[in-house]
Amino acid sequence: MAQRHSLAIPCGAPVLAISFLACAATGLELSINNHAADFPLSTRPGSSVSFSCLVHNSSQAENLLWYRGDGQVGLKDGNKVNISHICIHPVNESDNGVTFTCKLARDKSVQVSVTLDVEFPPQLSGEETLQIEEEKGVTLTCNSKSNPQAQTTWYKDSNNLMLQQGRHELRQTSEVSQLSIRKVQKSDNGTYTCVAESSLGKGTKDFHLIIEEKKAVFPTEAIIAAAVVVALTVFFGVVARRDKLFKV
Repeated sequence: MAQRHSLAIPCGAPVLAISFLACAATGLELSINNHAADFPLSTRPGSSVSFSCLVHNSSQAENLLWYRGDGQVGLKDGNKVNISHICIHPVNESDNGVTFTCKLARDKSVQVSVTLDVEFPPQLSGEETLQIEEEKGVTLTCNSKSNPQAQTTWYKDSNNLMLQQGRHELRQTSEVSQLSIRKVQKSDNGTYTCVAESSLGKGTKDFHLIIEEKKAVFPTEAIIAAAVVVALTVFFGVVARRDKLFKV
């Protein structure tokens, strides 16, 4: 007789299946500002943005949750059921790229998100004054934040910087531009200007490079050896005179 095999079904499976079917049958979904799919929102620093999350096709009261990135946003009790509002004021540069997500409390897979696209002109920073000895290397670092991304150019004493192969090296990423100079010379002394330009404007940052004369390098080991020799000579000289005095 053929054996009949039975499958082990978790006790909670039928309940989960019924919940899923009920959700699918009603077409429960969320929208933010009438967007049922994830979307970006362009804005500027200093402005205010508000989002309204609404439950659609619900036959019962549904609690909502808001998240800023991975962190949950605190909501008042009257701002959670079927519709929920949040406001960001003022918007600043650090909000660029941040995603705000509205989720259904009892089923967090039902969600919709909006990502902030905060546009702002270049903002530059970096160490302004650098002092370096002749024949040593130095790197000027210009930190640039902007949206959209800016193009960076370097100038020396208000003139276009002529890069010399083997002496100058320029490295650039989306947020950092570095100018490196090998074996600096007196002629490298001056003001270097980092200029970043985008469609929203231009930012500038001055870096003052001061070249100091090369310090004389003393042969430390030779000096120590000479000092030891002198000390021993004096010591033995004193001992020799002491022996003569005792003989007298």
